[in-house]
Amino acid sequence: MNRILAWAFALLPVAVFAGDVKIVDDGNKAVVTIDGQPFTEYRYTGYAKPILYPVIGPGDKPMTRNYPMVKEVENEASDHPHHKSIWYTHDEVNGVRFWMESPEGQTIKNVGKQVSTSLKIDGDSIMTTSDWRSADGESVCTDERVIRFGTVGDARFIDYEVTWIASSGDLLIGDTKEGTMGIRTHPNLRLKASPKHGNHTVSGQSVNSEGVRGAAMWGKRAAWVDYWGEIDGDTVGVAIFDHPGNPRHPTWWHARDYGLVAANPFGIHDFEKKADGTGDMTLKSGEKMTFKYRFVFHPGDVESAKISERYQEYAK
Repeated sequence: MNRILAWAFALLPVAVFAGDVKIVDDGNKAVVTIDGQPFTEYRYTGYAKPILYPVIGPGDKPMTRNYPMVKEVENEASDHPHHKSIWYTHDEVNGVRFWMESPEGQTIKNVGKQVSTSLKIDGDSIMTTSDWRSADGESVCTDERVIRFGTVGDARFIDYEVTWIASSGDLLIGDTKEGTMGIRTHPNLRLKASPKHGNHTVSGQSVNSEGVRGAAMWGKRAAWVDYWGEIDGDTVGVAIFDHPGNPRHPTWWHARDYGLVAANPFGIHDFEKKADGTGDMTLKSGEKMTFKYRFVFHPGDVESAKISERYQEYAK
């Protein structure tokens, strides 16, 4: 584990049992360990949205970018500060932007925040509620999340379930590529280096369930995607599964070659060059809609990790 992550976890409360998932809430974040070893934290205060950071994969490898939670890390690009490790949000919700964020110390009128309103721990899972608020503090909608942690063979996983609730009247989720279930990967899983760090080797490769590879995956529909590369001498990767019960499955992927990967079932206008608004989805007042995803942090590449087989097991 690198020094930054070791320092972060050294400050955390310790309450673990060998062989079990253990979750401890300290009032600002819920700290998750597996087999007594750090896995991740659900940080629900201090940011414009709840995030999972850091995320430690097989062999104690950090799987997501540190920036902007930690500044000036070697080989890391400092673009898109709203790409915070792992998160769930969308940029046009009743006209309010939640994917983008107001710059530090500023409040932009059309940019909202997700405010955590409750958190409960039940065994290997965190159950939360969040209020999506405009810059003026008005509630746009709410959500309920169930986030489960565990292992599958030699891999670690996060199951992330989000239920949208049209709690403040009719809810329009807009057609934009800027969403929704996102991860900003470790720099070594990028498909290309950023100009600022062009001298560093980039080992990242990727493929989706349809066999499309690399940057060509952007905007394509697929049941899953997988990214892998070499981190500290070992090949590791992260696969993201779109549950077959999700609306508009298989989802479209806002999957960039610089480390952003996001499942987005709403951005059809951008992804398929169809009429603006094609991807809009409306919930009537009081209605609910649920999406489920799985992140699998695995050793090896897509073949050795048997990602296609793991997806079939998940889909059952």
